[in-house]
Amino acid sequence: MPEIETDSLIKRLARGEPPVAIVLLGTDTYLRDLCRNKIVESCVPESSRIWAVANLSAREAGWDEILQRARTMPMLAPRQVIIVEGAESIEKLGDDSREKILEALEKYLDSPAPFTVLLIEAADLDGRQKFLKLLKEKGLVASLTIGDESAASLTMQMAKELGSEISPDAASLLADSMNREPGRIRIELEKLAVYAQERDRIATSDVEALVQAARKNTVWQLADILAARKREQAFSFLDNLLREGEDPIAMVGVLGWMYRKLVEAADLPRHIHGHQAARQLGMRPESAEAAVRNAHLIPKGRLLDSLLALAEADSQLKSGIRDRRALTEFLIARLTSLPAS
Repeated sequence: MPEIETDSLIKRLARGEPPVAIVLLGTDTYLRDLCRNKIVESCVPESSRIWAVANLSAREAGWDEILQRARTMPMLAPRQVIIVEGAESIEKLGDDSREKILEALEKYLDSPAPFTVLLIEAADLDGRQKFLKLLKEKGLVASLTIGDESAASLTMQMAKELGSEISPDAASLLADSMNREPGRIRIELEKLAVYAQERDRIATSDVEALVQAARKNTVWQLADILAARKREQAFSFLDNLLREGEDPIAMVGVLGWMYRKLVEAADLPRHIHGHQAARQLGMRPESAEAAVRNAHLIPKGRLLDSLLALAEADSQLKSGIRDRRALTEFLIARLTSLPAS
């Protein structure tokens, strides 16, 4: 079966029968708990979970015990869920031990117990090894990741759970800043909920003010200015950032990230759809559209010259130069005047 994302797994569970084996692959604890709970809820009545849900460690219990338990009919429930934690430990075994387990697992999956859902959890698995290939062939592998729209929706739901509310734009910005990792989003939301508790809801400005990773998104406002070579406006924008306490080293790092994305975007079609560009560049659709737009306004040679200027500024800032403001102003002057090489 193909690998799917978390939101696709949840939709599939809501539609009907779960597969005999489900693999949750990834490190996000929030998504793992969410998927595990959804699987248990869809398979076992609440009154029967004390007997029909078992947590076993692949490291401690061993696969012989896991498969024996899977073949044993549950008490007082039509179906059971066997949760296998730390499944990646199989890849660290010797060849003989690993092959013996794989043979037993393949034999079970060829004729699985109809009353058991085998829920296998692993932080990461090597796609070149037989273990993951077997699981993909016989079961369903769910990657603990979510798409842009689902991440924003989940962020809004998390805010409600915390007794707060977040605007759709702020939710999208926060999800993008945290690389759509719900565990990290949750931590930032807890701080934002306290920060904005006297207002109706968390706004985009709150995310930009409190979440350091979100500041890379504000730099796209500067991208339009630099692309048009509006030097005075760029100086004014820089002045605002510095007065708001932006660290010059961090700002130059973000600019470097932006220009690398512009170089990538320059190779994409000018009229590519925002969501398609977002998948290619690993950004929000709005930011991806801005990247493509500006990348086609700036000659490729100028983009590369700008990266060189940013690298030089970064080196000078980190060497301990005293007048960091003057250096950043000189950098902006270079970025708005560089000719194509």
